Amino acid sequence: MVLAWYMDNDDYDKREEHHKTPPEYVSLKDLFQITGVECYQLNIETLETDGILDKLKKERGYSYEDEVTMKSPSDGLEEFEKKLTIFFTEHLHTDEEIRLCIKGSGYFDVRDNGDQWIRVKVVPGDLLIVPAGIYHRFTLDTNNFIVARRLFVGEPVWTPHNRPADDMDVRKQYVKSLNTGRFIKTH
Repeated sequence: MVLAWYMDNDDYDKREEHHKTPPEYVSLKDLFQITGVECYQLNIETLETDGILDKLKKERGYSYEDEVTMKSPSDGLEEFEKKLTIFFTEHLHTDEEIRLCIKGSGYFDVRDNGDQWIRVKVVPGDLLIVPAGIYHRFTLDTNNFIVARRLFVGEPVWTPHNRPADDMDVRKQYVKSLNTGRFIKTH
């Protein structure tokens, strides 16, 4: 089950949970309202036969997918640390980012409407749809392992635009949706 909470501002290992004291959890409904991030729980055991993912892919026009594995240190420690640093650098994309956790676990951090970090933990079966234009980042947790499917509309767009990118049209459109509360949940 997807869990989300406001992060503390401490500068220790990014792979830790980083709860505030006391913890300040965010419901998935509130997460959507204040960020536009959609979360779903799919059954990994029936993923290929229950039609739920296929229905979502059809509704949203996802026509391309691949699978990525991150584990320490699968490509050598230096390459692993380099990848983690790239994923953890705050950025946005011009297209929504869709990730389905197949194995392992990790954290997506997203900015709320007050520019505070919310940490979203993903475990097998969790599917996140991160809207285009939102500042976000990703890191593994202390297990140092995740297998995730990445879904795209058309050809994959891999380009991260590091913060600041406030002058980009996609960011302006996202902020407008954020300020007007006009996120539309598709499922």
